[in-house]
Amino acid sequence: MSERAPTIHWFRRDLRIADNQSFFAAASLGREIVPVYILSDWKGRHAWTGAKRQHFLCGCLAALARNVEAIGGRLIVRQGEAVGQLEILLRESGAKELHFNADPDPFGKATEGKVRELCSRLGVSCHAHHDVTLHAPDEVLTQTGAPYRVFTPYSRNWLTLAKPAAVGIPREISTPDHLTSLPLPTVALWNLEPPSDDLLEPGEKAARRRLKRAIETKLLPYAGKRDFPAEDGTSRLSQDLRFGLVSIRTVYEKAIEALAGATPSGRKGIETFIKELAWREFYFAILHHFPNVLEEEFNPDWRGLPWDEPGEAFEAWKEGRTGFPIIDAGMRELLTSGFMHNRVRMIVAMFLTKDLHLDWRLGESFFLQHLVDGEIASNNGGWQWSAGTGADAAPYFRIQNPWTQAKRYDPAGAYIRRWLPELAEAPLARLFEPPKDGRPIAPGYPLPIVAHAAERDRTLAIFKRHADQRKG
Repeated sequence: MSERAPTIHWFRRDLRIADNQSFFAAASLGREIVPVYILSDWKGRHAWTGAKRQHFLCGCLAALARNVEAIGGRLIVRQGEAVGQLEILLRESGAKELHFNADPDPFGKATEGKVRELCSRLGVSCHAHHDVTLHAPDEVLTQTGAPYRVFTPYSRNWLTLAKPAAVGIPREISTPDHLTSLPLPTVALWNLEPPSDDLLEPGEKAARRRLKRAIETKLLPYAGKRDFPAEDGTSRLSQDLRFGLVSIRTVYEKAIEALAGATPSGRKGIETFIKELAWREFYFAILHHFPNVLEEEFNPDWRGLPWDEPGEAFEAWKEGRTGFPIIDAGMRELLTSGFMHNRVRMIVAMFLTKDLHLDWRLGESFFLQHLVDGEIASNNGGWQWSAGTGADAAPYFRIQNPWTQAKRYDPAGAYIRRWLPELAEAPLARLFEPPKDGRPIAPGYPLPIVAHAAERDRTLAIFKRHADQRKG
C-alpha cells in the first residue's frame, strides 16, 4: 500500500467530526483524507422520509462542510447509487483504504456487503466501525447466546457492560485538490418543497448545545416530566442521535458525569434517561436479529390479523381531524414541527391500530415521512408495541383511552390548546370526554369519528377471534 495514497471516510448517519469512530480512525493514519457524503437519487416521494427530514439533513450537511473545512479538509458531495459512486471516487482519488461507520438497518447492511465486494475487487482495504450504539447487538445476549425478546432482562445486562469511551476530534486534515464535489443540496434536489415552519437548528454545534442544556436542566427532573407533552421535559436529542450530530458515547458519558453529582431524586431522572438509551439499543438489536419485523409482526401469533381498509378515517387521522383532541394535537404537532412527543406517539399509534383498526405499517410509514428524528428501528418498535404485536409489546387487551390519557398527561389542556387553537376557549372538561350533547367541542371542530368504547370492544373481539382460530 502506498503511504501517500489518500484514505476515504464515507459519511452516512454520522454527520459530525467529534467522537466519530470511522472519521477519527481514517484521519489518524496521517494521510490525505477524502470525506465524502453520497446523496440519494430518489425523487418526489419516499416511503421512509420526507421534506422535513431532508431539509434537516441539508442543514446538517452544510454544518458538516464548515466543520470539515475548519480543520483543513473539504467535504466531497456526490449523488447516486452508493457503491457506484464509491467506485468512481476510489479510482479518481487513488485511495487504497475506505472507512465507514456501520449502519444498523438491513438496507444499509446490504449496501455494505456490496461495498466490501467492491473493495475486494479493487484491492482496497475496507474498514467498518461500530459507532451508532454503545453495544453491538451481538454483545448483549442471553446466557445461552440468544437475542433478548423482552426489554427488562436486556436492559439489566446492558447496564452491567463496560461502555466504550469517546474518541477525539482530528486536529488537522487535508483533502486532495483535484476531486470535484457537487454543491451542498437543498430539498429541491429531491423535488420537494422546503418546510414552511421552523425546525430545530441542524448541525453538530447545535446538537452539542442541546446536549448541554439537557444535562444541565432536563435530566434531573426527567422522570417526573418526560410523559407530559406540555412540559419541556424531554431531552430533544433524538434527531441528533439519528443523524449522528452527537455520538451516543458522548451522551452517555455526560449523563454518567451528571449522575455522579446528583441528589437521590435527580439520580432517578438520569437513570430513567439512561434506560431510554437502552430502549433505543434494544430496538436496534431486535431489528438486527429479526429484520423481518419491517415486513411482519414480531409476534407470530398476530400475523395475519384482519385490518380495515384505509379510507376517510385514515385521512382524518393523518390530518389531525379525528375529533379526539389529544390525537389531533399530536398529529398537528407532527405536521407542523416534524416532531411528536413520545407519550403522544404511543397514544396516536394505539388509536390508529385499536380504535380505527388500521394496519400499524400505515402509521409506521407516515411517521417516517414526517418525523425529523425518524429512526427505522425505534419507530418500528414503537408501532408494534402500540399495536400489541411486537417485542415486549403491550398486551392486546391493554388499550389506551384517548380521553383519559389526555386528562392524565395534559391535565391543564395546554398541549391540546397549543396545537389546536380552535379549542382555546373550550371548557377544560370537554377536552377529556366525548361530547354528550351531540355537539362539537367547539365550533368548526369535528365530532369524534368513532366511539372509543365500542371500538375497544371490537378490537378485543378481533384479537380473541384470531387467537382462537390459530389455536383451532
